[in-house]
Amino acid sequence: MFPLKWVWENLKGYRRRYILGICMVVCTSIMNLANPMISQQIVDRVLAPPSEAEREINMLIPLVVLMVAFTLLRTGIGYLMVITFEKAGILVATNIRSYIYRNMQKQDMSFFDRNRTGDLMTRLTGDLDMVRYVTAYSTRVAIDSVVSFAAVLVYFLLTDVAFTLALCCLFPIMFFISYSYSRKVRPLYADQREKLSVMNSRAQENIAGNRVVKAFAKEEYEIGLFDKCNKDYHDANLRTNRFWLKYYPAIELTAQAMNIAVLLLGGLFVMYGRITMGQLMAFSGLVWTFSNPIRNLGNLLNDMQRFMASATKVIELYYTRPTIVNRFGCKVSDERMQGDISFEDVSLNIKGHELLKHIDLHIKPGETIAVMGNTGSGKTLMMSLIPRLYDITGGTLKIDGLPIKEWDLHTLRHNIGMATQDVFLFSDTVDGNIAYGDSEMSEEMTRHYAHISAADFIYKMEQGFDTIVGERGVGLSGGQKQRIALARALAIRPAILILDDTTSAVDMETEHFIQESLSNLDFQCTKLIVAQRISTTRRADRIVVLQDGEISEIGTHEELARGNGYYAEICRLQEAIGGEE
Repeated sequence: MFPLKWVWENLKGYRRRYILGICMVVCTSIMNLANPMISQQIVDRVLAPPSEAEREINMLIPLVVLMVAFTLLRTGIGYLMVITFEKAGILVATNIRSYIYRNMQKQDMSFFDRNRTGDLMTRLTGDLDMVRYVTAYSTRVAIDSVVSFAAVLVYFLLTDVAFTLALCCLFPIMFFISYSYSRKVRPLYADQREKLSVMNSRAQENIAGNRVVKAFAKEEYEIGLFDKCNKDYHDANLRTNRFWLKYYPAIELTAQAMNIAVLLLGGLFVMYGRITMGQLMAFSGLVWTFSNPIRNLGNLLNDMQRFMASATKVIELYYTRPTIVNRFGCKVSDERMQGDISFEDVSLNIKGHELLKHIDLHIKPGETIAVMGNTGSGKTLMMSLIPRLYDITGGTLKIDGLPIKEWDLHTLRHNIGMATQDVFLFSDTVDGNIAYGDSEMSEEMTRHYAHISAADFIYKMEQGFDTIVGERGVGLSGGQKQRIALARALAIRPAILILDDTTSAVDMETEHFIQESLSNLDFQCTKLIVAQRISTTRRADRIVVLQDGEISEIGTHEELARGNGYYAEICRLQEAIGGEE
């Protein structure tokens, strides 16, 4: 089965020790025979010999010592065996988790568009823990069950074939019950796992959007939604467990019937002299070992079905490959880009919808371009094409004269600084967030870019630049978060700076200061600024207006303001409501 082969591949570097662990399982399983066989000798040779003359009192102590020695040896090997398997399980989970996390970092935006955060977290936690459990425990139990059953079966057959065959009559019944259960339970486990994923996604969305929930006083509504998801998961668990309980009594009764068979048949065989009292005692001691593998079959099949449901989801994530990758022979450079950008008949089609159509635009190095348009016109998507967050589906996009797909992704993105309206700040210090793109940045430079971004409010914080920013910037206003994000984008001294409505949450005075600072940077960069305020766009060298994914207007502020298009209408509207001074 592929999932088991996949687990074996991820045991690389630990396989020899895992095989050693399997050998230890085999040893301990075979050693299960030791104590019942020694007990048989004690009974037949010391406690109940055929005759008093054959009683060997002097063998009692050696046999007891041998029993103790075997017990200690088996316990010691068992201890090392458990450690070996547990380490293997932890190693597999760690290796897979690390690989998946690295793989997720390489995924493009479409991957995160189609996968819920809660579902991804479920795969990296609960599903992966099931893989660890099977590697560390279920495999060990399965091998132990097979070897123990085979060893006891051989011993029973060598002792008395008829007795053994009589006991084996119960096995087909137990096997049929277990197989029937296994075949029908898999869809239930798949449904249970899906309900867990939905519940985790609901919780993640609620926690991430807690401000919106509180702003609209929808706590009770969200509680109701979560309770429904929680109940669905609860019901899925109950269905699975109740289904198991339908089969468990039959398996347990069949196993217990074997104990009764040993007592009845064994007693008769002793009475007729077919077996000795010691052999009956050995049979009684080993009957549990004989029947337990069949009893375990249900649990093992249960675990295997859960493993298959979970492993399928983890493997899907493990082998997911990004669509945006480096081409063979792509350009890798440590030199700073010039910032020349050329859109040549560029189009973007996502899921059959043409969102950008025939974009033609050449941006010279150091030029400032403002992009304006109504909601849904494609402004953000157009900006996302430059760092290849999405790939164009038509035309050619060039950076410094080279098609964008010919650039190494790291080289390309290292030269681009981005700050968006929807700001994400990490749970780190303010200093750490600003210096995120260059961890070696000096404190002096961090403060310099904070000043350019009008983020001087940082000095008023209790711990200044060492203040820990809460998750997603909790505790900061929208404008404060935007200014820290702008400082973070500037701090890498990018050749291309993309600002997507970055100053939408700041006041006019602060925006004016930021615009002045951006006009007088101590390094050259091409600036693309998505904005809706005329106070921002009028400073640009050129203004591009997008409508329905196409460029409808392009020119300077003065040229477009004199026209009758979208930009002129926005100018008149903002002037009428006092938007411009």
